[in-house]
Amino acid sequence: MEWRGEGLLLGLRRHGEGAAIIEVLTPDLGRLAGVVRGGAGRRLAPVLQPGAQLSLVWRARLAEHIGTFTAELLRPRIAVALGDPVALQGLASVCALLLRALPERAPEPGTYAETCALLDAMGAPDWAEAYVRWEVGLLATLGQGLDLGSCAITGATEGLSHVSPRTGRAVRGEAAGGWAERLLPLPGWIAGGGAAATAGDLEAGFALTGHFLGRALASLGGEAALPEARARLIAAALRARSLPPA
Repeated sequence: MEWRGEGLLLGLRRHGEGAAIIEVLTPDLGRLAGVVRGGAGRRLAPVLQPGAQLSLVWRARLAEHIGTFTAELLRPRIAVALGDPVALQGLASVCALLLRALPERAPEPGTYAETCALLDAMGAPDWAEAYVRWEVGLLATLGQGLDLGSCAITGATEGLSHVSPRTGRAVRGEAAGGWAERLLPLPGWIAGGGAAATAGDLEAGFALTGHFLGRALASLGGEAALPEARARLIAAALRARSLPPA
């Protein structure tokens, strides 16, 4: 068995004395693992970095085997992230969520393209907002998509201010009535495409997607808790947003 293509490096762990097992996200085969000979050595250290876009060849005797990788660097991303605390934590959160949420060997061309676009935007002023919108897309991939186009009660497309924590559907402000306290706030920038104005607006976006991501992970039968890397991202993003402009 042989496959050639590209992928994003999500994780790496040592294997034996000098090898490493890497997990990558590919458009054709989804999340895929394999052994890289010498992957734990100094020569490949600049190549096998989180978020790196790699040219890969995967070989195995049988399709169900873990197989081996050879990898060449197409696009590094860790250097940009190291200069920005929010981007660094965001990169870690992206990798951790994809490792935990995506099944092995299930093609995800849409998620791959959206993740590449997000990582390419690292360091931009609105990177945290782009990350939250990426989580909205990931929810759709996991079968927990949010319906933010119209009010679940009135059908109105304007004035949407809340989301049902049960159905994921948007609700218009006045239609929420006495139920508003039981609903999740819907920041206008998520559906409208603008930027979050304050740390509070950004925090509401993280809370919205976090609620449904936790439920999605629980439905997969594994660990329901969200990755610690995501909590560190939220802390870094809110801290940066709260700082006065230089």
